[in-house]
Amino acid sequence: MHPRARRTALAGRLGDAWKLAIRRAAGGRQGLNEECVEFFAELARVPKSRVRIVSGATGRMKVVEVTGVGQEELEKLLRAGFGRASLVSRPG
Repeated sequence: MHPRARRTALAGRLGDAWKLAIRRAAGGRQGLNEECVEFFAELARVPKSRVRIVSGATGRMKVVEVTGVGQEELEKLLRAGFGRASLVSRPG
């Protein structure tokens, strides 16, 4: 996760992980985590309640789980979403 970006969007790969640029969010670290959850919920087209940060809530490297979406399907969605405009479209 890369905080203080102009917009929330996928920013590339880092090994097997995806880099997510997160725009500045109100609420400090908690706001950044909420922005991350919202991004993955919109990407996978699931309610935010089905997305959780499994580990890394206080750090930049996070493991995110999307209930009901398989890893292969999520990888496909991530690849398709890379390079697109941000999915989270709240005024900043």
